[in-house]
This record gives sequence, C-alpha cells and structure tokens, in this order.
Amino acid sequence: MRIEVLGVLDVRENEVSITPTAPKPRQVLALLALHADQVVPVSALIDELWAGQPPRSARTTLQTYVLQLRDLITAALEKEASGEPQGAARNAKDVLVTSPGGYMLVSGGGTSDVKEFDRLAGMGYRSMDAGDFKDAARLLSDALALWTGSAFADVQTGAQLEMEAQRLEESRLCALDQRIEADLRLGRHRELLAELTVLTRRYRTHENLHAQFMLALHRSGRRGEALDVYHRLRSTLVRDLGLEPSARLRRLQQSILVAAPETPLVPEHQLPAGVPLSAERTGRGRPLHVN
Repeated sequence: MRIEVLGVLDVRENEVSITPTAPKPRQVLALLALHADQVVPVSALIDELWAGQPPRSARTTLQTYVLQLRDLITAALEKEASGEPQGAARNAKDVLVTSPGGYMLVSGGGTSDVKEFDRLAGMGYRSMDAGDFKDAARLLSDALALWTGSAFADVQTGAQLEMEAQRLEESRLCALDQRIEADLRLGRHRELLAELTVLTRRYRTHENLHAQFMLALHRSGRRGEALDVYHRLRSTLVRDLGLEPSARLRRLQQSILVAAPETPLVPEHQLPAGVPLSAERTGRGRPLHVN
C-alpha cells in the first residue's frame, strides 16, 4: 500500500486508488491512513465525522462508510488475485480490519509519506547536531520535498484531522527552519533571500524565520533591509499580539545596527555559558546567539 497525506490524499493498493470521492468516507480513510497499522477507535472516527454531535445512526452510518472503502479495496485486490497461490489471496477485511472498539488499515509494509518525512527529518536533525550541515541540508530538503501542499489538502477536516494537520504543519516548519539554518551555515545566504521573502510574508509572526532573513540580508550587504525586516516584525507583533520582539531579536537588531559580527544559528549545547536560554526561546527552531 502507498499512503500519501502530505498534500492531496492518495491511498493506493497495487497502484489502484482506494480513495473515495465522497467527503465523509474520504475523512474516514484519511484518519485510518494517517494511523495505518494502528487501531483507530470508533469514538475518534465519530468525533471526526460529526464534531461531538453525532446522529443516533452514527455507528451504522460509519459502518456504511467502511463498507464503501472495502468495496474500493476489493476492486484493487482483484488485480493481484490471479497471481496469488491458492488460498493465499487477501480480501478487503484483511486490509481494513475490524478490531475490538475500532478499525485498522493494514499497510502490508507499504510506504507512507508521513513516515518517510519523519525518517528523513530525524536524520537531518542528527546531522545538524553532528555539525554535518551539507548532509543536513540535503536530508531536510528531501524530507520537505515530500510535501505537495497542506496536509489533507483536499479532505474535509473535522476535529481529529484538523489537530493532526496542525501537528504535521508544525513538524514541517521545524524541518524548514533547520534546513535554512544549515544553508546559512554553508554560506548560502544570497540563495535564501527569495525563499525567506516569501516565508516571512506567509508567517508574519514567526520570529526565527525573520531572524534568518535578517542574517541573510545583512550577510548579503543589505543592512538597511535587514533592519526593515525587524521593524515590520515588531509592528506586526505589537499590533496583532500585543508583544514586543524577544530579547534575542532585539540583540540581533542591535548587532546589525553597530555592524558587529554575528554568528550562525547554533544548537543549544554549543551556546556559550551564561546565555539565558529561557529568554532566548521562540517556540520554533533553535536559539540564535549574537555577540
């Protein structure tokens, strides 16, 4: 089975799509596919479909959606049936299993873009910690390339999928943050400018992306524009959130103002003693230290 949720939902068995077009069965498959090889409780599926206000027929209706998915799975399995040894052919109930209290989609050792993203991103983070920035940039770029849009882009999302989509988006932003950090460490500041221009407009209050944009501009000889990025961020934070930029952003601004040398983003364990980490965190990415 091939499972893709990092963009348009696409689940295939024997390269045959088992993704329904109707919104509700599509939601059910999306949640089952995200948690492939794990039992998804009936209560979670009902909450996803009806947001805490299920009809009296909720369980029966859910069973109908499961039957519709099994019909699609049966059609996909027919492709392999002729080549299976006698008695070894699977049926739809082997792929979409009814378990006590829920249902489980059995991937059969297939691929999942979420699992592959997690694998590549984890390797990228380890390369960052080891100081291998070239390898980190490559691995994190490969992880991010698996995204073709927002998670579950064409799925009507309820409470469960919305929460999962937010979690996945946060994971994507963390990987993006670290890939940009790796590129900065490799001296690719000019190559980053166009990308960071778009990202800081999209994520208008994301401090780490703005800090990286400021560094990339400053290292490209565009000091005034780097300071403009700070002022735009400050205006947005004050207006929208009632917050001032963090201490690390203010220190970066001062460093640029006086043209002091700045250092790249560094892992926490490499920060000099005495740096107040609690005051440096942004909630995303790693802290920035400037002299």
